[in-house]
Amino acid sequence: MSEAIMHFFENIVGKELTVLLCSMIPIVELRGAIPVGWFAFDMPWWLVYMLAVIGNLIPVPFILLLIRKVLEWMGKSKVRFFNRLAGWISRKADKNIDKIQKYGFWGVCLFIAIPLPVTGAWTGSLVAATIKMNFWKALLSALLGVMIAGVIVTLICFGIQSGISWLEFLV
Repeated sequence: MSEAIMHFFENIVGKELTVLLCSMIPIVELRGAIPVGWFAFDMPWWLVYMLAVIGNLIPVPFILLLIRKVLEWMGKSKVRFFNRLAGWISRKADKNIDKIQKYGFWGVCLFIAIPLPVTGAWTGSLVAATIKMNFWKALLSALLGVMIAGVIVTLICFGIQSGISWLEFLV
């Protein structure tokens, strides 16, 4: 099964497009895309970094411009699933608003830069839109945060790869 999945992504979708698309997925973002490109596809670190950063940034302008309207529409929807999802998303954003509002631009940047689940560009952009941060300021903050997160994840992957190399050398 895993061979079929690898074949699909490697030969049909393509390595580069897989890393780009993976980095666009909420929660996974570049934190998952960089290890996929590096370890699963054995791509050069600079290419993986570049594709992951670009892919992670693609949804940001849309989130900044549209998320408040979408959440408002979902909250008023007669579809129960949309109501619950809008409420859940709003609670996630509200949970982090105080911390981010206190530090503004750098708060969003650092929130996005921390390479942990649910702290990436999607949530950071959602919070920036919720506190009504200026679009260009929020976009620049997200760009810096994504680039920093990419550097951190790349360094972690390099450390893991170096550790594996040392273990192979010792054995």
